[in-house]
Amino acid sequence: MTDLAKAAPSVSVCRICEGAVHEFLDLGRQPLSDAFPQAGETAGEFFYRLAVGVCDGCTMVQLMEEVPRERMFHEDYPYYSSGSSVMREHFAQTARDLIRTELTGGDPFIVEIGCNDGIMLNTVRDAGIRHLGFEPSASVAKVAQDKGVRVRTEFFEESTAVAVRSTDGPADVIYSANTFCHIPYVASVLRGADALLGPDGVFVFEDPYLGDIVAKTSFDQIYDEHFFLFSATSVQAMARRFGFELVDVRRLPVHGGEVRYTLGRPGMREPTPAVAALLDAERAARLADPETLRGFAASVARVRDDLVSLLKEIKANGQKVVAYGATAKSATVANYCGIGPDLVAYVCDTTPAKQHRLTPGMHIPVKPANAFQESYPDYALLFAWNHSQEIMTKEQGFRESGGRWIHYVPDVHVT
Repeated sequence: MTDLAKAAPSVSVCRICEGAVHEFLDLGRQPLSDAFPQAGETAGEFFYRLAVGVCDGCTMVQLMEEVPRERMFHEDYPYYSSGSSVMREHFAQTARDLIRTELTGGDPFIVEIGCNDGIMLNTVRDAGIRHLGFEPSASVAKVAQDKGVRVRTEFFEESTAVAVRSTDGPADVIYSANTFCHIPYVASVLRGADALLGPDGVFVFEDPYLGDIVAKTSFDQIYDEHFFLFSATSVQAMARRFGFELVDVRRLPVHGGEVRYTLGRPGMREPTPAVAALLDAERAARLADPETLRGFAASVARVRDDLVSLLKEIKANGQKVVAYGATAKSATVANYCGIGPDLVAYVCDTTPAKQHRLTPGMHIPVKPANAFQESYPDYALLFAWNHSQEIMTKEQGFRESGGRWIHYVPDVHVT
């Protein structure tokens, strides 16, 4: 692998303000993070260069190359949000909060971008509130539809938003979780939000937070689906450019650290004190400063070297390592670090669509979760670190058997 400090930087055009985007991190040749091939079917894998840059105008951090959306979100998309009990409760509470604060009129209407298997809209449906989910991945959309959630299996953009406005009227809330950062064509989405929202409507979205990624060196939050890494500063600039105002922010503990942003129409709502507080914190941390981001890149390289060194040492001692969680994030780690079946025997995962397949790029076998408990390894590499508390509670037997967990966020350590 080319060392980050020696990688040749490149420049591209910002998807928000058309400013110059300067590369600060190159994670190398990467596969689609959620494409799990079967054995013998790896020859046709799609690869791209995963590199990240920062705009010198609006400070938006973004990928240098775009992966076509149809390659990522399609009939066989294997991620189901309802697989985690923590996330089920998170989205149920989110729905209850929106019902209490925003969906209070006579006939409220909420639209969700990327509703997945209906994990949030289930609660909205149960409350009898008009709703509509957009989910282009037909397999997960069908799960939501089978629960009685109303779903359109297409992408949310200006044209589809205008069509919904003509049939359903204005929306009080447009909501998106772990989806808006996936979308390079933000101009169309925000024009669609402008067309669909009522005068006092809000666009609420939550996504991984750049501040947490830098502070925790959680570089695996960077992969094909995460085109943007948002901060309050860059979101405020984006909102203003497309006729909105950032009126609220809320830090969230889920998925390793996220922020929930609320956009409204200018002058319709007073921004909360939390907005100014987070903007001030980002300025104090010099979050978008090139020096800060270069320091992050150097930390990423250290984590890579330390992790590979540890895995090789364990192998030399004749001990066994398996990984826990065939996450999208793990594709970045495995391929950037060159971790294959020679260092990690297999990955266990609860998602049936991933089981008995191979991980993207490095081709580590994926086994059902019960394989982990049937024969505990000496070490387990925690790919699903953002669900660590839930996993540790579930897998107490592993620790009791003498097994040890390998972590790489915020640095490489063993517990």
